[in-house]
Amino acid sequence: MRFMRLLPLLLAACAAGAHAQATDAPSRGQLLYTTHCVECHSTQVHWRDRRQARDWETLRAWVRHWEGDARLQWNEEDVDAVARYLNDSVYHFAQRQAAQ
Repeated sequence: MRFMRLLPLLLAACAAGAHAQATDAPSRGQLLYTTHCVECHSTQVHWRDRRQARDWETLRAWVRHWEGDARLQWNEEDVDAVARYLNDSVYHFAQRQAAQ
């Protein structure tokens, strides 16, 4: 009988743990960036005074530029995912033309 009273608590704890793990998972943009970009681009490149990205459109254009330069063959969703990751973690520009 005691187990039956503890069962809801155990289930709630398991669900809370699963939710915490799901929210901590890296985004696709973060995975693409850390796999392909950090070799040349440390976080310092994004924080320097002479950074090239000045708004959402130029940030996305620079992601597209370096993706092409590295010949990664990303699709538009991949470019948007990396741009969103950088924007969310560093730049915080208004996203007027983000992909759906």
